[in-house]
Amino acid sequence: MSIAEKLKSRFIVLDGPDGSGKSTQAAMLAEYLKTQGISPAVFRDPGSTAIGEKIRDVLLDSKNNLMGDRTELLLYMASRAQLWQERIAPALKEKKCVLLDRWLSSTCAYQGFAGGLGIAKIIDIAKHSLERIWPDLTIILDVDLRTAKTRIKRKFDRMEQKAAGYHKKVRTGFLELAELRDDIIVLDASADQQTVHKEIVRTIEKYFNL
Repeated sequence: MSIAEKLKSRFIVLDGPDGSGKSTQAAMLAEYLKTQGISPAVFRDPGSTAIGEKIRDVLLDSKNNLMGDRTELLLYMASRAQLWQERIAPALKEKKCVLLDRWLSSTCAYQGFAGGLGIAKIIDIAKHSLERIWPDLTIILDVDLRTAKTRIKRKFDRMEQKAAGYHKKVRTGFLELAELRDDIIVLDASADQQTVHKEIVRTIEKYFNL
């Protein structure tokens, strides 16, 4: 069976702390998959729908500095539910390989662990909010806080502006979540882009026996 056949209807997520390189690596992975005869459906969470992009603007606007963790949680879930209904579910039905920048794992790490709501509570709320909560594979790009900050070349958004202590907890949250599930794999993302990209490809090939 070809790589294209094996990755049909697969749901793959790249996640990790701000500055870990998720968006860049998602774009690089999408280009690689195209060379393998795969036309991936690539989305970002929150976003990738008209409603989701509006929610994203609210979530990341630094003017909304009074927003609480519970409000964040519900807004992320709302955007995610719309994304699933409007874009992800139809793509999977068409047997496309879905590649996503962030998903539930982010809410577990940010609002669940760093925000103090608890990962178990986040997962429980997700079960009532989403038709599917876990992808086939989640790859966490792990990077230390200092390296992450140097990679963000634009003005920090509302989430990125949170204190260093919060972001340290986010990183710990991702690592703790990975210990709970076999379908979450942590990769060191501190190396250069090409090295990380090659490791992501190797991870996917091994996980799906390509």
